Amino acid sequence: MSRIFTTSFASVYPHYVTKAEKKGRTKEDVDRVIEWLTGFDDAALAHHLEAGTTFEDFFAAADLNPHVSLITGSVCGVKVQEVEDPLMRRIRYLDKLVDELAQGRPLEKVLRA
Repeated sequence: MSRIFTTSFASVYPHYVTKAEKKGRTKEDVDRVIEWLTGFDDAALAHHLEAGTTFEDFFAAADLNPHVSLITGSVCGVKVQEVEDPLMRRIRYLDKLVDELAQGRPLEKVLRA
């Protein structure tokens, strides 16, 4: 089991926001990406952040978007669609979406609209 599974989502979330903001995106953009992927609205996301929910529990409570299979490409040299562990694949999906956001891709394309 990877150490990231037991890491609190709240400890990584600020890094997602910082990465996006350095490239001119906003916290709200990151939150929209998270909502698209997990189904968590602002209140649910705030609850998970305050509760210190682990990545494992965060994604266990998520209702993944039915279009996640459209997320392809590499994160840290690993193709997200080829990650075998289901939880790690979900974490990599989120990483990939935040990467695309930070790279300046239009939000509609990041959200596979």
